[in-house]
Amino acid sequence: MDFLSTLEGSYAGSFYPQGWDYRRIKEITALGPEEFAVPQAFWNPDFIPEICRDPFGGYETMNAKMGYEIFRAVEDAARSGRPLALILPVGPMGMYRWAIYFSRRSDLSWGHVHTFNMDEWSDSEGRTMERGSGASFQEIMESSFFGPLAELTVPPLQRHFAVREMLPRYPEEIARLRRAGARLVVVYGIGRSCHIAFWEPHFAAEFSDPASWRRQEYRLAAQLHPLSIEQNSLHSFASRLALVPLRANTIGPGLFLQADWCIGGADGAHGPLNWQGQPIWMTLRYGPDPWVPSSYIPTLPGRLFVSERLGGPLTPEAN
Repeated sequence: MDFLSTLEGSYAGSFYPQGWDYRRIKEITALGPEEFAVPQAFWNPDFIPEICRDPFGGYETMNAKMGYEIFRAVEDAARSGRPLALILPVGPMGMYRWAIYFSRRSDLSWGHVHTFNMDEWSDSEGRTMERGSGASFQEIMESSFFGPLAELTVPPLQRHFAVREMLPRYPEEIARLRRAGARLVVVYGIGRSCHIAFWEPHFAAEFSDPASWRRQEYRLAAQLHPLSIEQNSLHSFASRLALVPLRANTIGPGLFLQADWCIGGADGAHGPLNWQGQPIWMTLRYGPDPWVPSSYIPTLPGRLFVSERLGGPLTPEAN
């Protein structure tokens, strides 16, 4: 007895993405760590996934490796005398402490870096949270990252946030930077719904073909999937569902699939809770499909670091 055998006629069945192949998901998530990094036909030759291991579950190893990759991208651009376009998430966050550490140890200025936060909570008109809410992504980035970089930080006019007035200008600004020789580096996490940023699986139903889906650069006031809302309720809002906005402004595949290099991380397995194992395996093995936005990540060059338990085996536990 399982999800598939009880799906027909269920109340909960319509809650999950209609375009997902649940039989395939069951097969994928039965794989183990020895198969984690086995290249698939659709992977980019320079896509490298890695299970992070240390005595504490690999969490801080993941943060350090992501932070070092970000630092190296900034350093390489500085040495080449070129600007860097850097798309950034709020979640995961631990890598920013390490990027700050490496930068300060090396006295590396971020003056040539242009950052683009990938998403932000919004209302139905694309208006975003006021400062002081404690949940604004812009405020979190300023206090947790741009501020601690101190004199080395990204100049304020080169920081872009996914607010209603600024997000529609992302495509033009990123294109301008790339014409000036900038690389586009995308840093990302992977959601429970397999979203990248807040580009959700159910958006796929709006497009007649993958090519049309791939061209979408951003969306204001995007309707979030219930899986994303529950995920954020549990790990960002202390389980308080009533505090979680149901919409967000977000970049789309028309931007994140332009990446010259990607730096990904996943650490969603703490204590008895493992909410991110399935999305990681779907990312690696499902194959490119608009209903699984993160399934396009392996088609791009870059590194994906995950904490140890996410690599499997994903076995049921009584908790």
